Amino acid sequence: MWEWYRIGVAAGIGAGIALLAAGWLARKRPGALLAILIGVAVGIGVGFALGDWKDAVGGAVGGVLGGLGGAPLAAGTLRRGGTVSGTGILIGLAGLGIAALALVPFLGYLEALALPALAARARRREPERYAGLRTLARD
Repeated sequence: MWEWYRIGVAAGIGAGIALLAAGWLARKRPGALLAILIGVAVGIGVGFALGDWKDAVGGAVGGVLGGLGGAPLAAGTLRRGGTVSGTGILIGLAGLGIAALALVPFLGYLEALALPALAARARRREPERYAGLRTLARD
């Protein structure tokens, strides 16, 4: 039971740190990749600090999922008119909160799985741009 808790903590902290990094770096694709790598590195480090390679793998998976969920959220916020500093602060604080909540048993697993799902949901709810409206704007 203790092993499952440590894996969840490593996954949740990796996801939270990846979200924090995505808030500041995910303006472009290289920044999103860097946010994922930061989350993976922190997740692996936390995993090895807590236990063995199983915890490190859990932290790495959490970092990947957190980065995959956080990068579209940050990019979408900036695309809709958010400022870089405001986006970084707000999404960064959310990432720190997620990392802290990972200490609750089994919540780290849910966080790592929920971030990509929330990003996909936000992407579906984004309004579409129609070509007809752009052609009217030219006149």
